[in-house]
Amino acid sequence: MASLFDKVSTLISANLHALVDQALQSNSPAVIDEYIRQAQSNLSDLEDAAAAVGGDVKGIQRKLADQQQEMQQMDKAIDAFLTQGNEASAVALQSRYNSAQQLANSYQEALDRQNAEYKNLLDAKVKLEARLSTMKAEREQLGALLDLAKSKETTVKAMKSLKDLAGSGDADVARIANAINDRLDRASAASEIQSASLDQQMDDVLNRSQLDSQLAERKKKLGLAS
Repeated sequence: MASLFDKVSTLISANLHALVDQALQSNSPAVIDEYIRQAQSNLSDLEDAAAAVGGDVKGIQRKLADQQQEMQQMDKAIDAFLTQGNEASAVALQSRYNSAQQLANSYQEALDRQNAEYKNLLDAKVKLEARLSTMKAEREQLGALLDLAKSKETTVKAMKSLKDLAGSGDADVARIANAINDRLDRASAASEIQSASLDQQMDDVLNRSQLDSQLAERKKKLGLAS
C-alpha cells in the first residue's frame, strides 16, 4: 500500500513535470509563474501532510509511553504477588502484561513507520523549498532572456522592414533623382546659352571699337578728321 509520502510525491512530480513541459513548449513566463504557484501549493500540501504525520508520531509516542509506564507497574506487581506467594494473581497479571507487551510492540512498529514517513516528508519539503527558491531566481533570468529574445526579434523585423522599404523605393528615388538631374541639365544649358550670347556681344563691341579706331587714324592721315 502506497504511503502518504509516495502519494504526495507522485502528485507533485506529475503536476510539476506537466508544467515544465508546458514551459518548454510555450517559452512563456506565465507558465513559469504557474509552475512557481503550483510548487508553492505543493509545498503547502507537504507541510500539511508532514504536520498530520508528525501529529500521529506524537500521539503514538504518548500512547507508547503510557503503555510502557503501565507495564512497569504491572511488572512490579507481578514480583510483589510472587513475593507474597500469590501465584494465581501473578499468573493473571503476567497474562495481562504479555498482552500489553504485544500492544507496546505494535505501537513501536507504528512509531517507526510514521517516523520514517515524517522524515521523508520533511526531506521532500526541504528539497521542494530549495527547488522553489532556485526556480524563483531562474524566473528572473528566464524573463530577462525572453525579453532579450523579443527585443532581438523586433530588431530583426525592423531591419527587414527597412530593407524591404529601401528595395521597393529604389526605383522611385531613381526617378526623382533623374528628374532633378534633368532640371539641372536644362538650367546649365540655358546658362551656357546666355553666357555665349553675352560673349558674342562683347566680341562685337570690341571689334567695332577697333574698326572705329582704325578708320579714325586713316581720316587723320587723309586730313579728313573733323
